[in-house]
Amino acid sequence: MPDTPNSAVTFARRVYIIAAIYGFLAVPALYFTDAPDPHRLLYFAFAGIALVFQGVFLVIARDPQRYAAFLPLTVFEKISFGIPALAFWSQGQAAEDMALGGAVDLVFAALFIAAWLKMRKAA
Repeated sequence: MPDTPNSAVTFARRVYIIAAIYGFLAVPALYFTDAPDPHRLLYFAFAGIALVFQGVFLVIARDPQRYAAFLPLTVFEKISFGIPALAFWSQGQAAEDMALGGAVDLVFAALFIAAWLKMRKAA
């Protein structure tokens, strides 16, 4: 069944809303972890930027057609944490919770790619 504009928009809306809700629940926990001292500022800056992106996801969810040009950037946002998190974990340099967060981000990256492709196909 071909993607219609309405089904593509509905899929994109749902994916981005779910991603934002997950992010707003998961990311604030970073502020309460024991960040390494030499890199504490960068760690908290990352958490802040990640929170900002949850707002971006909500904006995209409100009108995916209007903000379709941003969809590839959201994929990059997810893989920029997901791949390093799993790579560090595989070398024993990151905790399992970071690996889990990275894996979830890669699932969202795949869903964002699917939303982007559906939007392009339906256009």
